[in-house]
Amino acid sequence: MKLVEYANVRKCLFIFCVVFVGGLSAPHVGFANESNSAYHLFILSGQSNMAGLRPEESFIPDVEEAFGKDHVLVVKDALGGQPIRRWYTDWKAADGSRPESTGDLYQRLMEKVQAATVGKEIQTVTFIWMQGERDAAEKHGDVYKKSLEGLLQQLSSDLKRDDINVVIGRLSDFDMEDKKYHHWTLIREQQAAFVQDGPRRTLVNTDDLNDGVNRRGKEIKDDLHYSAPGYVELGKRFAKEAIQLIQSSNGLSRGQ
Repeated sequence: MKLVEYANVRKCLFIFCVVFVGGLSAPHVGFANESNSAYHLFILSGQSNMAGLRPEESFIPDVEEAFGKDHVLVVKDALGGQPIRRWYTDWKAADGSRPESTGDLYQRLMEKVQAATVGKEIQTVTFIWMQGERDAAEKHGDVYKKSLEGLLQQLSSDLKRDDINVVIGRLSDFDMEDKKYHHWTLIREQQAAFVQDGPRRTLVNTDDLNDGVNRRGKEIKDDLHYSAPGYVELGKRFAKEAIQLIQSSNGLSRGQ
């Protein structure tokens, strides 16, 4: 082999090794159409069990590991004890009546989203929702699925996207006999039906998260709220389902 040809072969082998090793050490899962400045936006909202979730504790580390710290935006806004009508502006009760004011918490949430995303390229949007306890208590289970559909349409319209991923935290096993919150099991059914009736939707089980010791150190069993480890696990489950929705919609699995 001539000296020049040998040198060229060594050069090609060197380039191949650099590219191969660099690919193995990539810090996150990339997409073919993803620019260096694109973000995956995660919007977390709901009532008390979402308010109790600390994204920095378990959710954010997992999505950053999957997509890279520089490609993740997380916006959370939640308030305990609130019905879905404070997010869904066109909410109506089963009898057709409606309150004078609706959607104020949605407006607050969207102000945070707008502030976080201004000037940024958003590649995917995932809406993570943990709510329904108040609607179960007020016996509005009959319209809950319709309200979820309306809320998603509202969000899609405002963000000008028809590809929003949705992760629903299902109500736990707190009141499976409907003694305290008479529409508890109905809300659970409505949440599951919402997920089944549309694409890019998934349900997170929370039945095992409300036993143990809460953040005040009190022993709980089948509580309305979750244990301290339960909130950590909730964040991990939300992250896992969100990651899978994003990857499957882009035809990728972890590591590609």
